[in-house]
Amino acid sequence: MKTNEGKIDRAVRTVIGILFLALWAIDAVPYGILFLLMGLIAVITGITGFCAIYKILGINTCKEC
Repeated sequence: MKTNEGKIDRAVRTVIGILFLALWAIDAVPYGILFLLMGLIAVITGITGFCAIYKILGINTCKEC
């Protein structure tokens, strides 16, 4: 897997993912499983720097890659 996300993109994904996981953890949303899945995906893609959807669409936000 080649990195295709820039630093800002990765940071935003990680923060949003943590927010979704927090909402799921405190049971503040009606569709908790959806927030759990979206949060996990956002955190994992933020940490790894690879997004499969970006790969399919040919998007690369990583300037130094």
